[in-house]
Amino acid sequence: MAHLPPNAWQCAAQDDPASVFCCGVGHSDHTTLEIRTPSWADGRKYWSLLIQTSRNLARTIWVNTKEREGELGKEDLLQKLYVGIRCKRPQLYTIFSDNTRTAMNLILAFAVALKHKLRFEPDIAYDDLAGLVGYLDTFAKDAHDRQRLQPQRKSLWKSTGEYLGVSFAESNPRKLVKRSKKPLGHLPLEILNHLSAYIDRCIANDTLSISLHQAQAINGLATLNEVVTGTERVLDTPLPTAYSIAIAQIAWIYVMSLPFQLYNTLTWVTIPGSIIAAYIILGLATIGSEIENPFGQDVNDLPLDTYCRQIALELDIITATPAPRVDDFTVRDDNLVLYPLSMDGYNDWKDRSVEEIRAALRTKVIANSPSSALGSDESTVVGSMSSKQTV
Repeated sequence: MAHLPPNAWQCAAQDDPASVFCCGVGHSDHTTLEIRTPSWADGRKYWSLLIQTSRNLARTIWVNTKEREGELGKEDLLQKLYVGIRCKRPQLYTIFSDNTRTAMNLILAFAVALKHKLRFEPDIAYDDLAGLVGYLDTFAKDAHDRQRLQPQRKSLWKSTGEYLGVSFAESNPRKLVKRSKKPLGHLPLEILNHLSAYIDRCIANDTLSISLHQAQAINGLATLNEVVTGTERVLDTPLPTAYSIAIAQIAWIYVMSLPFQLYNTLTWVTIPGSIIAAYIILGLATIGSEIENPFGQDVNDLPLDTYCRQIALELDIITATPAPRVDDFTVRDDNLVLYPLSMDGYNDWKDRSVEEIRAALRTKVIANSPSSALGSDESTVVGSMSSKQTV
C-alpha cells in the first residue's frame, strides 16, 4: 500500500494549511481504491479459474471416460449428457424431478448456481437454473418460494435515493436469504457432491480406469471448491464499516468547505470549480464502493451472465461430436504431415523409410530458417519429397 512521505504533512502545512486537508482527502480516496480494487481483481481471477477448470473437467469426462457396449453405452452417454426440460418462461417455474442424471450440465449448473448465490438469490426456479438442477434433491428445492421470484415495487423516494447513491436508501441484498422460512443449504456445494458421486461411479465401473484421468477429475472438483471458497471470501470481506464511514465523512466535509477555500483565488469561478472538484472526489468514493462487491448487476460489476453463457457454449462445443479417435484424424490422405515442406499425405509418407522421414524433418528446419536461404541441395530434396504428390 502506498503511503505519503514522512515529511509530506509538514511541507504542506508550511506552504498552505488548507492543503493539509486536501492531501488528507486525496490520500484517503487513494487508500480506499487501493484496498477495494483487489476485490474486483480477485473476483475476476476466481471466475477465470472456474472457466478453465470447467473446460478441463468437461474434456476429461467427455474424452477420457469410456462408453460401454450396448444399453450400458447408452446409459453412459446419457449420464455424460443431459436429457431434461428447461424453463423458458417466467410462469413455468415448475420444479422437475423426472430428468435424466447429468454430468456435463452439472458443471454448467455449478457456475450458474454460484452466480445466483453470490447475488443473494437463494431460489432455484430461475430461468437459467431450474432446468439444470430441478431434478436434484437439494435444500434450495425444498425451500422454493414463488414470492421470492416476484420483484417488489420500489417507492419513489427509495428509487431516487438508490439512484443518488444514498446508503440508507439502498436495499439489503441479503433480505431474501434472511426471510427464508426453510434452510437454503449451499447449492454449489451440493452440486459438487453429485459430481463427486458421478466420478466415483465412473471409477467403480472402470469407465474412468486410468489413474491419471481419475486424479484430473478429482483435482478439478477440488479446484471448483476452491473457487467457491475464494469468491465467498471476496463477498464476505468488505471494507470495515468504521473506515467506510470515516472516508465518507471526510470527503463530504471537504466538499462542503471547498468553496470557502477557493473563493479568494477563483472568485466567481468558485461555483463551477467546486462542482467539478466535488464530482471527482465523490465519484472516486462511489467507484470504490461499487467495485468492492464485483458480483452484482451494476455496470461496473463482473459480467457473470456472460461467463455462464460462455461455459454453456463451450460445453456444447465439446459434446457436439463423439470423443475423437486417433486413427480417424491421423490416417488420412489429406493429413499433410510435413506441410508446408511437402504436400504429400499421411499414406504417402507411410510408404517411405524412416531415414527419408528424418531427412525431411531436418530439411524442414533448414527451409523454414529465417537466417538462411534454401540452397540447391535442399531444393533437390524438396523436389524429391513432392514427387509422389498427386496432380
